[in-house]
Amino acid sequence: MPVTEVATEPLIRIGEVARGAGVSVRAVRYYEQQGLLAAERSPSGQRLYAHEAIERVRFFQQMYAAGLNSRSIAELMPCWDSGHTDAEQRAMLRAERDRIQAKVDDLQTALGRLDEVIEISGTHP
Repeated sequence: MPVTEVATEPLIRIGEVARGAGVSVRAVRYYEQQGLLAAERSPSGQRLYAHEAIERVRFFQQMYAAGLNSRSIAELMPCWDSGHTDAEQRAMLRAERDRIQAKVDDLQTALGRLDEVIEISGTHP
């Protein structure tokens, strides 16, 4: 019977995750403390992460920027990990999407107002 090797990506250190995601090492530790990110430990105790941790941290940053808190993000992670949701999770996702869309609409309105001011002020030195 042939033996097949399973290729695994090497684990990366916390600094590599932080650099790749554009955050501080402290932020990565915070995500781990909040239960959003899991690390393995090297024999010397260093945190080691799968390469996908970079994309997860970017996702966390986007969700924080959109106004979600750690608890809400933690509720989203099973959906992210499995690709499946139940009715309650879908309702929460839709509610968050609606809230974010309202925020985007408000920002678009503010942007339009700023454009008006820029146009008016451009005609008066």
